[in-house]
Amino acid sequence: MSSSTSAPAGNGNSASRQHHHLWLVTGPAGCGKTTVAEHLADKLKIPFIEGDAYHPQSNIDKMSAGIPLTDADRWDWLIELRKQSISRMHDGADGAVVACSALRLKYRDVMRVAAYYDPSIRVRFVFLDASEEVLLKRVAERKGHYMGANMVKSQFESLERPTGDEADVLTIDVSRSADEVKEDVVAKAKALLAAHTN
Repeated sequence: MSSSTSAPAGNGNSASRQHHHLWLVTGPAGCGKTTVAEHLADKLKIPFIEGDAYHPQSNIDKMSAGIPLTDADRWDWLIELRKQSISRMHDGADGAVVACSALRLKYRDVMRVAAYYDPSIRVRFVFLDASEEVLLKRVAERKGHYMGANMVKSQFESLERPTGDEADVLTIDVSRSADEVKEDVVAKAKALLAAHTN
């Protein structure tokens, strides 16, 4: 796994450097990543990045046909999302919110590398958790999306739920209403930001 991104030069004393917060809203298809991520970005007043928009056509074709993506399919996509996130912050944003499945630990680790390229970046994950049955029902109700029920099943087979060892992950129960989930995520994100500045 490699990236063409090079580490940016330092820009002053680390003690005075402003921290930028990169939020990854993650989970399987149907969990509400886009809805929650857009809401969080709006409330925090930082850019939103839709991960699905950066899939190459070859990935979209595979998913539309119900063919699970391989690690090889995902690496360049994840690296591009990381580059896009860093770019937004280098352009002056205080942070960014990305909707991205990041189903496995090694995929989340790709995004954590953002803090290596720029030590001012703090990476946080919001894992939207629900049962396979709940997500299958939600996906069945969606119209015009390439992600079908078969992909939910394959994503659950690949899913590695975050463990206690991943201290940068908030796990959110999304079996509740969308409004309850959005309010919970924003409240917990703001609490983390407040704790970070104190």
